Amino acid sequence: QVQLVESGGGLVQAGGSLRLSCAASGNTFSTYAIGWYRQAPGKQRELVAAISSRGRTNYADSVKGRFTISRDNAKNTVYLEMNSLKPEDTAVYYCNVGRYPGNYYIGGAYWGQGTQVTVSS
Repeated sequence: QVQLVESGGGLVQAGGSLRLSCAASGNTFSTYAIGWYRQAPGKQRELVAAISSRGRTNYADSVKGRFTISRDNAKNTVYLEMNSLKPEDTAVYYCNVGRYPGNYYIGGAYWGQGTQVTVSS
């Protein structure tokens, strides 16, 4: 079983930046594909960014050019660097262990507890 712990959320003004972290348990972290999702009130959870075990990345169109996903296998951690934040980025952000059977990420069963990101206008 994999445990995921997100951190780094908070309140920031529009145009600001935050870096989220997702720390995972286990000694096979380097084999995991990880995705960052977000869920705003009244909306469905959506995939924001994902990274494969080999470093392949995908981004939602709404965050391309503003968000960067990266991983540090030595620290069992995946990061989401968020720049030029907008009020519509406000949501609870979750990380997830999934897979990359082809070119795109598919989410799996393991989720963290989430971290709140609030962007004020």
